[in-house]
Amino acid sequence: MEILREATASNSRLKNVTKKVKTFVLDTNVLLHDPKSIYKFQENNLAIPVEVLEELDGIKGEQSTERGRNARRVHRILQELLPDSRSMHEGVELPNGGTLSIIINPYLMDGGRSSPAMDRLRAILPDLSKKDNRIIAAALFVQEQYPPPTILVTKDVNVQLKARAVGLESEDYLNDKVPETDEEASYRELPLNIYELQRFCSEGIFDLGDDATKPLYLNEYVLLRSDEGKTMPARYYGEGIVRRLKLPDFVKAPGGIPIRARNLEQQFFMDALLDESIHMLTCFGKAGTGKTLISVACALHQTTAEHSRYDGLSISRPVIALGKDIGFLPGTLEEKMKPWLQPYHDALEVLIPSKPAKEPQFAAKKVSKKFKNRDDQLSAPMNTAQGGHHGGHGNAAVVKPYERLLKSGLVEIEALAFIRGRSIARRFFILDEAQQLTPHEVKTVITRISEGSKIILIGDPAQIDNPYVDARSNGLVYCHNRMKGQALAAHVKLMKGERSKLAELAADLL
Repeated sequence: MEILREATASNSRLKNVTKKVKTFVLDTNVLLHDPKSIYKFQENNLAIPVEVLEELDGIKGEQSTERGRNARRVHRILQELLPDSRSMHEGVELPNGGTLSIIINPYLMDGGRSSPAMDRLRAILPDLSKKDNRIIAAALFVQEQYPPPTILVTKDVNVQLKARAVGLESEDYLNDKVPETDEEASYRELPLNIYELQRFCSEGIFDLGDDATKPLYLNEYVLLRSDEGKTMPARYYGEGIVRRLKLPDFVKAPGGIPIRARNLEQQFFMDALLDESIHMLTCFGKAGTGKTLISVACALHQTTAEHSRYDGLSISRPVIALGKDIGFLPGTLEEKMKPWLQPYHDALEVLIPSKPAKEPQFAAKKVSKKFKNRDDQLSAPMNTAQGGHHGGHGNAAVVKPYERLLKSGLVEIEALAFIRGRSIARRFFILDEAQQLTPHEVKTVITRISEGSKIILIGDPAQIDNPYVDARSNGLVYCHNRMKGQALAAHVKLMKGERSKLAELAADLL
């Protein structure tokens, strides 16, 4: 009864705030997704069920995971906002004008007190030992006691459905979702007359005027088209100016084969990858559009002696399985990550085939002291076993060309679990499957990039296996939306598949 009186006192206090605001009940996964979400509900009331604190307590011990770190951050924030028992029950004012309180549902105590809402809950979801059902029960208690409307905020779709089934309004956490828009085209076309297009082709630059550039953002790729059907790709540099793309005839990995763009979108992609003024690039693309192959080719092309911009290539991706997880993998970090990074081994196999290249370009490469002996390693015969001598035959294991890149340190495998605290200098960093990450995780990776480095985030927003992000809230889409128009950032969308006719057909129809 004492708890019920305390809850009633808290309710009366919140009723005096204003009757126009909403009351949001937060699920555990919202706080884990964004620990600062407490400050992002404007002047509305926030209620956190005590069951959420219990779930956070079970997660805070995860030392090497983002969930564990976020759980500890939430605890620190709540400890600062709610320093004593009275503030927890009565609620406190938040800096944004709203209120925050911890909810203890008295209807789950005192022998299971009855109310219309709780009777309905017990009839539909009788198992109240489950944390999700208890959180829904707490939200129903808030709905009965607080001024309407009361909304349960959760990133668990099943919890949203169960809440609606018992008559409770529920929604996803929308603060970090990008605005819902129609399908974005891969590029825009700008009309010019034939004389303007000819002038652009000869000079490589054209002033579109203020009126024509209102919808464009900085570093946006466009296609200039005349009425006669002539076209020319370009990039917007701001102040009404578009410039011609700066593309070499081909890009080539050390000792590899030349790679050229096969379509217009790949030309855009290669231009952004090779431009040292762009330090961050996001790329959307379905399977088979060339995201992996082109990004690796352009990265290694810029580590050659002729284009020595970076000391090497770093590759990483989130470890999220498709289908049932096969469990822990044995071996070193490289051996554990190899199954996840197999697409990059495939790309390196294509770029640097086993047949020796006629013109090795690695012998004259100028590198930093860290890699002064790397050329000797890379020029070693490909049929030499690790630890063997140059003339070795017999049982010597064949070393693939790209394996020498890994051994020399030119290509490194990064595990995201250990990236916090790093400072990545003079590296070309590729973050694959970035759509599987939360905005906070992507921010953690990007803030590791030092001067002289470049980061590429690639992925397909339509292929997401992480249950706590979707096509509008994942880190790749969020990063593109927030960084769009910045001088250091660019974005490319690849639409046309180039892997095979079968792969293109499957990506479109299946």
